[in-house]
Amino acid sequence: MSEVEPGRVENAQVEGEDAIAPRRRSALVFLIPLLVFAALAGIFLVGLSSGDASKVPSALIGKPAPVITLSALEGLQRDGRPVPAFGMADLATGRATIVNVFASWCAPCRVEHPFLVALADAPAVKAGKVAVVGLNYKDEAENARRFLDALGNPYSAVGVDRPGRAAIEWGVYGVPETFVIGPDGRILEKHVGPLDATSAGRLLARAMAGK
Repeated sequence: MSEVEPGRVENAQVEGEDAIAPRRRSALVFLIPLLVFAALAGIFLVGLSSGDASKVPSALIGKPAPVITLSALEGLQRDGRPVPAFGMADLATGRATIVNVFASWCAPCRVEHPFLVALADAPAVKAGKVAVVGLNYKDEAENARRFLDALGNPYSAVGVDRPGRAAIEWGVYGVPETFVIGPDGRILEKHVGPLDATSAGRLLARAMAGK
């Protein structure tokens, strides 16, 4: 029986370990993204289970609404008069304001629109205690006007944000979104997604509370 030299055995073991090491590193490279994804998914699920997903935390809550310059929606009328735009001065007049971000091309905006029309008919809004205004996001004037003419115009003022810069200032994720602005011009609440009867009622109650 031939004997194997000790040196060859050691070299063979070293060569075997050197061959295994890259495979281990390769496996780790593939595992790291999976672990990161799993961690992010866990955080997301915890966030969903912790409360209403439509009530997204915002760094602007409790702070003055960002100053924006908007133009009026050309050709839009209400009660036979042109509908004006709105600005910061209109949001700090001593009454609360509900600001709805919408677009004619937004399917969920059509879903929520009947609830906005009903909101505009609420006694507090009709009495002038709460204003409902619209921020038209990245839309064509003709399409936005046709949208409101067909479905009804719940807004006392509509500001046009064609390039989307104002929405960025307000931290808008997408459309529709709705903000409650206090009498002093501070953002009280932000709702992401289409309104329904419950959420519209909650936002109106918050606006009437004014704090």
